[in-house]
Amino acid sequence: MPDGGQTTEGRKGHIPPEQRRSAPIPEQRAVPSQEQVIVHTPAHTSVPAARRAGLLVTLVLGGLTALPPLSMDMYLPALPEVTRSLGSPAATVQITLTACLAGMALGQIVVGPMSDKWGRRRPLLLGMVVYVLATAICALAPTTELLIAFRLLQGLAGAAGIVIARAVVRDLYDGEEMARFFSTLMLISGVAPIIAPVIGGQVLRLTDWRGIFVVLTVVGIVLTLVVWKWLHETLPPERRHSGGVGAALRTMRGLLADRVFTGYMLAGGLAFAALFAYVAASPFVVQEIYGASPQTFSLLFGVNSIGLIAVGQINGKVLVGRVSMDRVLGFGLVVITFAAVALLLMTSGVFGKVGLFPVAAGLFVLMSAMGLAMPNTNASALMRTPHAAGSASALIGTSSFLIGAVASPLVGIAGEETAVPMALVQLVCAVGALGCFVGLVRPWKHQPPVERPAADV
Repeated sequence: MPDGGQTTEGRKGHIPPEQRRSAPIPEQRAVPSQEQVIVHTPAHTSVPAARRAGLLVTLVLGGLTALPPLSMDMYLPALPEVTRSLGSPAATVQITLTACLAGMALGQIVVGPMSDKWGRRRPLLLGMVVYVLATAICALAPTTELLIAFRLLQGLAGAAGIVIARAVVRDLYDGEEMARFFSTLMLISGVAPIIAPVIGGQVLRLTDWRGIFVVLTVVGIVLTLVVWKWLHETLPPERRHSGGVGAALRTMRGLLADRVFTGYMLAGGLAFAALFAYVAASPFVVQEIYGASPQTFSLLFGVNSIGLIAVGQINGKVLVGRVSMDRVLGFGLVVITFAAVALLLMTSGVFGKVGLFPVAAGLFVLMSAMGLAMPNTNASALMRTPHAAGSASALIGTSSFLIGAVASPLVGIAGEETAVPMALVQLVCAVGALGCFVGLVRPWKHQPPVERPAADV
């Protein structure tokens, strides 16, 4: 876990201010220190005060990344009630989830380049205000069509938190410290999918489905005020990009032309799709095929989420700095692939009739290994893009959501009596992620980042 109390000189990947003054360093490679940009404290600030500020920034960025999962998962227990309340078919109400997910994917493409041009703070605050307004209107929506429209807007605005949180991390950290910070964010944002359905269920005990959106509106207001008060600008004017949509598209084209960046991006997106396949299929597989109760499913879901979080913390606190990030990432992708192979063999009957416990164990291993893959793909990709962290973060997030959205419906393609499609989708995604890592990243070559200003992209 990154320590907000470290001095600039003691943090890896940062350049002390006095060295920046005495040596010519390209603007796009200068990484501002957290004390300079976020806290605005004098040089003699005590270590405990700086550590408290660093923890606050961690919590703010964690809250931003946790808000979209909260928006999705708190709403899940209310779907049947929404169907009855608005008098719409269940299939139509399901579109409210798809609309939110699509908004999160597309919104990142828009907000990422905006944050490279105007800085992180203004687009983030604008996104948060729109999120609050859209969520409040969802609470008042009289028809399913209006609910779908504003769920889409809610996702578009909520994407600002995801993409800008990653860009802020890139502004503040580099190398090993960035990987540690992403592991910390995984701890915070990983808790959200676990507690969100529980919170939603408890809200439904007190009020109806509209109350869930009221709670999300309040959360959005609080987070907006916290961002406005404590999260200062992290991208100085000299590192911002000029130009409009054309310049943003050229920047993204240049990023995609970087084979190594694209390899990390696709490897992370395909690994994320394997996780999406689990989320989409596990309620059906565990409860319908293996006959577990909803309580058992909730327990298994929670255990798997805890496994992902725990391994992510091992990655950040133990492995980073001691083992190459590429080596850890490669090992994680190999474990995910082997777990997917085992799940396919078990669900297809190769070992005969297999009970819930072996399948649950395979899912636990697969999910836990995500704690090695996801932080390191994000950190490794963003390490190559200090000149366009917002656009790079947008491409990473959008590709993950879009690949996951394509993979998720395939898990039920063979009906309700087999879990083979889930395991097969996970295996294809895992093999694809490993192939992108080996074929595009080629970690044994240790290629340096390609840094180009926006005008050259």
